[in-house]
Amino acid sequence: MFRYFENLVDPYTAYEEVDRPPTKLFPFLWDYAQPFKGVFAITAVLAIVVAAVEVTLIYYMGRIVDILGTGSPEEVFDLYGTELLAIALFILVIRPLLQGLDVAFLNNAILPNFGALVRWRAHRQVLRQSVGWFENDFAGRIANRIMQTPTSAGDAIFQVFDALTFAIAYLVGATILLLQADARLTLPLLIWFALYLLLVRWTMKRVGPASKASSDARSEVTGRVVDSYTNIHSVKMFAHHDREISYAKEAIEKTRRTFGREMQIFTTMDIGLTLLNGFLIVSVVGWSIWLWSIGQASVGVVAAATALTLRLNAMTGWIMWAVSTLFRSLGVVAEGMETIAQPITLLDAPDAKPLEISNCEIAFEDLSHHYGRDAGGIDNLTLTLKAGEKVGLVGRSGAGKSTLVKLLLRFYDADRGKILIDGQDIAKVTQDSLRSQIGMVQQDSSLLHRSVRDNILYGRPNATEAEMLEAAKRAEAHEFILDLEDPQGRRGYDAHVGERGVKLSGGQRQRVTLARVILKNAPILVLDEATSALDSEVEAAIQDTLYGVMEGKTVVAIAHRLSTIARMDRILVLEDGKIVEDGTHDALLAQGGLYAGFWDRQSGGFIGTDEATEAAE
Repeated sequence: MFRYFENLVDPYTAYEEVDRPPTKLFPFLWDYAQPFKGVFAITAVLAIVVAAVEVTLIYYMGRIVDILGTGSPEEVFDLYGTELLAIALFILVIRPLLQGLDVAFLNNAILPNFGALVRWRAHRQVLRQSVGWFENDFAGRIANRIMQTPTSAGDAIFQVFDALTFAIAYLVGATILLLQADARLTLPLLIWFALYLLLVRWTMKRVGPASKASSDARSEVTGRVVDSYTNIHSVKMFAHHDREISYAKEAIEKTRRTFGREMQIFTTMDIGLTLLNGFLIVSVVGWSIWLWSIGQASVGVVAAATALTLRLNAMTGWIMWAVSTLFRSLGVVAEGMETIAQPITLLDAPDAKPLEISNCEIAFEDLSHHYGRDAGGIDNLTLTLKAGEKVGLVGRSGAGKSTLVKLLLRFYDADRGKILIDGQDIAKVTQDSLRSQIGMVQQDSSLLHRSVRDNILYGRPNATEAEMLEAAKRAEAHEFILDLEDPQGRRGYDAHVGERGVKLSGGQRQRVTLARVILKNAPILVLDEATSALDSEVEAAIQDTLYGVMEGKTVVAIAHRLSTIARMDRILVLEDGKIVEDGTHDALLAQGGLYAGFWDRQSGGFIGTDEATEAAE
């Protein structure tokens, strides 16, 4: 039975991705709610029916009081026995069926699927953002928003159908009931309702912004804490335990203060609600008793009015809390929208086609990129890499080497100029097809917190086991992988490597990364300090492998250890985002310029970096 309701909506149904999601709260939620429109309508009708049944039962309790006063028990059962039996069967069979349907639609059809749909689509939307977008925020804060927004959106939907729809229907039914009993009894109810709406308005005006501020503070705590955990080696190495505690405490205290202000609103609301409900009970019940005392109302009317007001008294606290929860949840959703609803700025061109590789020639034409500043990065660079050419990039930190690589991968769009691969502007081909043709080994060889096998196969998921093993062997990784074992007892290629590969040494991570790129076998190869984490013995073994991998590919290699690029076809020296020297290793040494100076000052094969550095790279 539950499976039927759980399958009414597919949270992973196909939808059209948008580059600019709605930035207003209700259009944002409405966009996500499209697959649920039919289910929402049925749930709303069921909530109204359930409320009508509850009000009718209160009315009937008053009728029972009046019936019992019409004669002896024998006479009452003789005249009303069939009616009472029918009502009993309704309460035992029909009422549970209606309420069961109501909660099944809400709890089984809507809540699990709506939260899954929001989380799924939000995650997809965020993954479409550029690398630069992720570099400008805490990963922990982004993840926190992705996780808490769907839960809060689900809570908001739950309160709409479980409380608000039911409450509105119940109030309308209560008004009708009192009108039928005595129209004068509706006057105190309407006065109470007007005051109740004023209290709701006062509460909601304040709780939304307060909840958003509290949610933002919680996200900041998550961001700071995750930042400490992610960089735990630095925390321990610099003995900054107390500093990190203080850093987190600052955000935790901010969260405590914002949450405290939020709770002040709820305390004031509860006090006001208690006073209002006292007025409701005294006015409605007191008036009905007075009407009975002057012979204008029956005992059944007094009983029904009393039951109704006591029920409203119990329900109004629940409704107010439900409304507060609704607006609190909407505040959390609004905070999450600051991440989820941000527009995608790095897009494929409308008519983008897949990149087609023929010779693999790369041309940089009048290329400039300054990260939104006046300087740094790349400045008016023009360069052509012939098909199959192997080029080394050298320069001080901040000279623009990594910027050039990021632009080649289209992690950023250039401020000016263009990059062509076999005559195709990379801004006019699809990003996925571009990056599928580029293999890259970075200096920071972070791995996914998955098995070694999964990490290597990330380069080519459809590769065979034999191809995966061969790539690991060529990267000099096979032997140490066989000796791995994680805390769960998984061994060898099934062992998990920890977050960012933290369970492996730097050299081991680098070799797994190399294996992944070897398996990918892309026609363009980018090496960003590819052997920096390797010891001399392993590096010597890897060098021949790397040059073997380079065969037939166009290669861009960044290195401070100049011995790793000395055999390249050309070496380019970058300074202030420009190419200042271009030639072979021997030719550049003969020039006696920057490259020669770097070579002379090397210690262990690294460029001296005592000169001033720039911020952008």
